[in-house]
Amino acid sequence: MDEARIFLRRAAVAACGIAVALAELAWLRAVLAAIGWGPATLALMACGIAVAPWLGLSAANGAAGFLVRMLARDPPAAVLPGLWSDEDSVTTPTAILVTVRGEALAPILENLERLLAGLDATRWGDRFAAFVLSDTPDGPAVEAERLAVAAHPRIGYRRREGGGDAAGSILTFLDRLEGFDFAVLLDADSSIAAEAVLRLVRILQARRDLAIVQHLAAGTPAELPFARLLQFGERARGRVWATGEAWWQGDAGPCWGHHAGLRIGPLREHARLRVPADGSPILAQALVEAALVRAMHWGVMVWPDSRGASEASPPNLVAFERREARRQRGTWPYRRLIPAPGLLPMGRWQLLQAMLPFVGAPFYVAMACLAAWLAWRGASAPGAVGLLYAWALTVHAPKLLGYAELLLRRKALARYGGAPGLWRSIAAETVFALLLGAIEPVSSTLALLAGGRGWVPARRDLARVGIAEATLRFLPHTLLGVLLCAGFVRAGWNAAFVAPFIAGLPLAIPFAVLTASPGLGRWLVRRGVAAMPEERAPQR
Repeated sequence: MDEARIFLRRAAVAACGIAVALAELAWLRAVLAAIGWGPATLALMACGIAVAPWLGLSAANGAAGFLVRMLARDPPAAVLPGLWSDEDSVTTPTAILVTVRGEALAPILENLERLLAGLDATRWGDRFAAFVLSDTPDGPAVEAERLAVAAHPRIGYRRREGGGDAAGSILTFLDRLEGFDFAVLLDADSSIAAEAVLRLVRILQARRDLAIVQHLAAGTPAELPFARLLQFGERARGRVWATGEAWWQGDAGPCWGHHAGLRIGPLREHARLRVPADGSPILAQALVEAALVRAMHWGVMVWPDSRGASEASPPNLVAFERREARRQRGTWPYRRLIPAPGLLPMGRWQLLQAMLPFVGAPFYVAMACLAAWLAWRGASAPGAVGLLYAWALTVHAPKLLGYAELLLRRKALARYGGAPGLWRSIAAETVFALLLGAIEPVSSTLALLAGGRGWVPARRDLARVGIAEATLRFLPHTLLGVLLCAGFVRAGWNAAFVAPFIAGLPLAIPFAVLTASPGLGRWLVRRGVAAMPEERAPQR
């Protein structure tokens, strides 16, 4: 890719992000100056500075992705150009790898068999083989896995080595894998169609400079309210976010560890994981491996289109918290890898960017507490409410611009059931996101304060959340919410403008219970709220 062009794109995104962050920080400074400088206002300003990088990145990346998607005839091809087509022959032997750690294998094996059948329906089925890579702790579950996979002769079973608490490195398997040049990496929540696998292979065949191609994935259609509403918003955001990143990051993009096409040779040679000096395990290895191969001038690019690739969303708030805790613990050791010698600047940025959302959570909690304290003390300033809403719109810019894209495109509107139905879904997801947005930073902060190392196991068997479980888990959120509300109530009628951003805390317990309710989920399905296009037609 033209280095000068990519440099100009990165400069434009950086300039936009910095301008937005400085503008809102200047607004914050003016509001706090009107209140009067003191320990609380100085601390609030410091917190604002700490979260400003993510604020600017959200605005700049969202704007870039939205413009590309609206102006380019073929947005994915505009950001990942190459001399390939859907008619190209598939000649390269490719291994399909699914990583598991204690999950039920029946649906995973069913998905793999469906994928292999889809590949067989093309001319290229004999180029592929599938393997289950297990990190399940030793015990009866391992033997059960062996027996389950043995009933599927076309699927191999391997135990991965290394890592202790961490998932064993894919490289320990690739080192022993003979006869394959490419691999397609999935995890237990992944579902991928033959068309998406063939797309990844064709891109790697045509683009010999690439070591990794990362495919965008969308949420699998769900009936439970939490998963349904979460993935509706994440799909709108993810499409714009991934397009924007791919536009300015070029061949120095990320790898998320699933739905990725890998060129095995460069990974074997260059992607050896560097363990931090304190011995803490790296739980999220894919970003590090991508940074290492990029340091040796192999490309890592994103295909920002989710057609044919999906992943299951957490079914409820408890499962969502566990997923975010895994991600947080997985990215925390990056702080010691970022300054490590040998990485290119964009590789270091990828590691830092992965940390930013989790690092920012405690600062947002502190900002809410400080603002409530100032309100309790009777402090007020013109422009404070406007700043609050401008800040929120900036943070959520990629998702909001994703909704704007759907509303501006006739074909997209038809796939989502028309404008009235789409507006209902957007309204429902916005209420959901506001409530979750108050809960999530507190949960992340509590997880950070609790410390802990090692793998946080997924709980995909969770469905309903009872009142007792919700009370035990979210009582701290509720108590904090009550205190914040008490502070803001002293602000008078302005408290009504703040309420949407903190209501999730005092309502955390009923929110956890209701969003796991199958009855509410069926009600949403019947009315088409947060319905995905796949629910209206098998294929887009």
